[in-house]
Amino acid sequence: MDFKDFCQLALKIKNLPLPGTDSHHKMSPELRIQWLKSNRVEQMNPKRAGVMALFYPDFQEETRLLLILRKAYEGVHSNQIGFPGGKVEEFDKDLKDTALRETHEEVGVHPNEIEVIKELSEIYIPPSNFMVQPYLGIYHRPKPFLIQESEVEALVEVYLRDFLDDSNHIEETLSTSYAKNIHVPAYKLNGYTVWGATAMMMSEIKELLKQVL
Repeated sequence: MDFKDFCQLALKIKNLPLPGTDSHHKMSPELRIQWLKSNRVEQMNPKRAGVMALFYPDFQEETRLLLILRKAYEGVHSNQIGFPGGKVEEFDKDLKDTALRETHEEVGVHPNEIEVIKELSEIYIPPSNFMVQPYLGIYHRPKPFLIQESEVEALVEVYLRDFLDDSNHIEETLSTSYAKNIHVPAYKLNGYTVWGATAMMMSEIKELLKQVL
């Protein structure tokens, strides 16, 4: 999709109600759904984080969505696909400030260059005990991006048309550091399996965009 056309669509979704939990469940592993039924999130005292779903034009003016491949490390989200973002620091004004700061640190886009279009539905991640607040933003220039090599292994630059293509919605069996052979709904994008909280956030974005297409 041409980036100018996308920007017009993005403005239309500003005042749309959020699909929320219903859209998240479409991309939720059954393990997560059952956990949430039997546990109260507020009792977990979750840590807070902010992430940015960043859309931007490539040099051909095609719209892309930026994902990152995280570095391998000793943690539950090692080597997974996600959005730029991270945990709240004491000096952040709010969660939007967190998402903008972390995006700047991880992929080099200055906060002043991001137009934040919409705050999305927050989502709880049981394995790491984080409550994550996502935002949808637009970066009006083609890259270059500058990755934070200590955190980011690679950029995953997804065409909007591939993201919206329902044929890229798959089912897969995965093993992680905290669960073995779990059956998950996922997106197959740029050769990567995108699942878990990132896929759930993407599901909400996809539903919003399809309402105005």
